[in-house]
Amino acid sequence: MYREYVGSNMSDDHHSGDHDHDDHESGEEGRVTSPMQDFTMGQVTTGFIVLVVGVAVTFGLPFILA
Repeated sequence: MYREYVGSNMSDDHHSGDHDHDDHESGEEGRVTSPMQDFTMGQVTTGFIVLVVGVAVTFGLPFILA
């Protein structure tokens, strides 16, 4: 049997009341995200070395080749 498509309304897709997903705030007291974690001196040193090499390649190499 032929059935004509009827587009859904927003009210059909979004129901009020109970949702099927988890509440993000409950039960995660021990969770720590990356910006909140402390850095070690080894990580700081590695980041600084990467910064120096990046600046040297970005500005030093074109200056030498010019």
